[in-house]
Amino acid sequence: MGKYESLAREIVEKIGGKENIVSLTHCVTRLRFVLQDESAADEGGLKSMEGVVTVMKSAGQFQVVIGSHVPEVYADVCAVAGIENREQASKEQEKSAGGLANRFIDTVSGIFQPILGIMSACGMLKGLNCLFAFMGLYAESSGTYLYLNAFSDAMFMFLPIFLAFTASKKFNLKPFVGISIGCALCYPAVQLGTLSAAAEPLYTLFEGTVFESPVYQTFLGIPVIAMDYTSTVIPVILIVYFASKVQKLMEKVIPEIVAFFFVPMFTLLIALAVGFIVIGPVATFGSNLILQGILMVRGISPLIAGALVGGFWQVLVMFGLHWGFIPVYVNNIMTVGYDNIMMPFFGATWATTGVVLAIMVKTKNEKLRGLCIPSAISGFFGVTEPAIYGITLPRKKPFIISCIAAAIAGAFYGIVDLKEYIFGGLGIFEFPAMIDPSTGDMYNVTMAAVGAIAATVLGFILAFIFCKEDAESSDASEKAKAENHEKISVKKEKITSPLTGKIIPLAEVKDAAFSSGILGKGIAVLPELGRVAAPADGTIQAVFPTKHAIGMVTEHGVEILIHIGMNTVQLNGEGFESHIKEGMKVKKGDILVTFDKELILEKGCSLETPVLITNVDDVADLIETEKDTVESGDELLTVIF
Repeated sequence: MGKYESLAREIVEKIGGKENIVSLTHCVTRLRFVLQDESAADEGGLKSMEGVVTVMKSAGQFQVVIGSHVPEVYADVCAVAGIENREQASKEQEKSAGGLANRFIDTVSGIFQPILGIMSACGMLKGLNCLFAFMGLYAESSGTYLYLNAFSDAMFMFLPIFLAFTASKKFNLKPFVGISIGCALCYPAVQLGTLSAAAEPLYTLFEGTVFESPVYQTFLGIPVIAMDYTSTVIPVILIVYFASKVQKLMEKVIPEIVAFFFVPMFTLLIALAVGFIVIGPVATFGSNLILQGILMVRGISPLIAGALVGGFWQVLVMFGLHWGFIPVYVNNIMTVGYDNIMMPFFGATWATTGVVLAIMVKTKNEKLRGLCIPSAISGFFGVTEPAIYGITLPRKKPFIISCIAAAIAGAFYGIVDLKEYIFGGLGIFEFPAMIDPSTGDMYNVTMAAVGAIAATVLGFILAFIFCKEDAESSDASEKAKAENHEKISVKKEKITSPLTGKIIPLAEVKDAAFSSGILGKGIAVLPELGRVAAPADGTIQAVFPTKHAIGMVTEHGVEILIHIGMNTVQLNGEGFESHIKEGMKVKKGDILVTFDKELILEKGCSLETPVLITNVDDVADLIETEKDTVESGDELLTVIF
């Protein structure tokens, strides 16, 4: 057992004993029990325990709020109660199967999880647009094709922006800092294609070696080796991860009074500078090294070279290392009239699609099947991102199978010397690009079709045979993944009520901006007295000129907005008296604002006063009071970090 054994034993005892536990899971901060008899649990005793924040009942669950170290407590409770610890079993499997690789895959898959729906939708729309143009419903030069292509392709072109946002959530970076990183990586002026088209290189680094790199721009005198970052995956994830570490450091060293803007400024400056100067070159050097290796192997055996390109193509795309092949592909078509170096990649699309079809047929999970259908359709049209990041990669074994099937197809393409003569489409729309324009010969189209069918069938058969556990137990794996949170030191802060009055759930406030939660999460108070007290020790960030709203940040970084009444901004400060100013340090209970209740009501305004936590993305959980009425100074909200 772990260091929380004594706490776990006391929780099990006060929950009514292990025989009272039907099931137990956990989220970011809470142990979620389903009990035989909730009345057998000592709710008051649990609430008073050291190490327990509070107890809540919701959706048939008896929830014991612990904090962000809940995975460790969960493991000890499982051990004490004799409950199978699925999380611990998962970790043991990770150790036996290469924990670092599994954690990397789980991280990438978790970052993609929130965008799988829109990714599948865009993939289907992109494929349908190509299909309709191929059928002659409209020309590729038409406005219809142009706009539909923009509707569907924008998500994939600006994929780093989407991933920056979800990676920020994963790594606890402020989301808008992450979005700024993604936007910078997609900024047109810094892309290799733009720089190389606009000017000659300033000079070339490592000339005459495999790492030869033209330099078009410098940053503070340091050469920047450019690459095309649009549509890439790993560079933005690595930069956001690095930025999260920089942000933590900046929060420690920058004074609180200027942290609001200096922390994100220095985080962006340092993370992006390191990203463009280091991450880009590493990807460029890696892709060049891999390309030279493939060319060397191809000179010895096209079969082996084809197998390597086909088998590792999906991995290369993930890391952005496939870009080294693109200049060779383009150069070959423009000078020789065809390319046969990169073409073994073609099997990867069909192998992945075959694996997804097998999982769709075999799975009993309706949610998974619903994701497989659009992913398979997108795969036929050459868009495999939804399939890879939503289905095969998170389950690991299907991804490996798709790589094996793609390697076999790639070996076949290497043997038959598959060629492409023009810049083609994707998936089924790439076949016309393999027709020899000088003779009309269909040999390459035939070989491509044979390889595609073989890759699809092989991927289907291998996945159908070997992916039983992955397909049928996806529910359990998804739950285990959702429960696997980073362990950080626990920190909580109690926010007291700034007012005396009646509690109103935020959803019942008669203003959509507050009730929808757009401005933050929290609770509202209908005040009985006309004074607002500081809900915690902290610093006043903002006092609105009309004095009806106050913004403050606590010593632990919780950002609070107190908005006195609804539509009170129209009073222009009448009936309000402020006792504070921006930048002032306050102690819990200090009077911030006094107001005339009767005047506000006479003017036709509501007194409902929301008390909001505005930086909810930076906290793990928010616990609201269960009281119907509060006195000023009573506990109102508990913030869990």
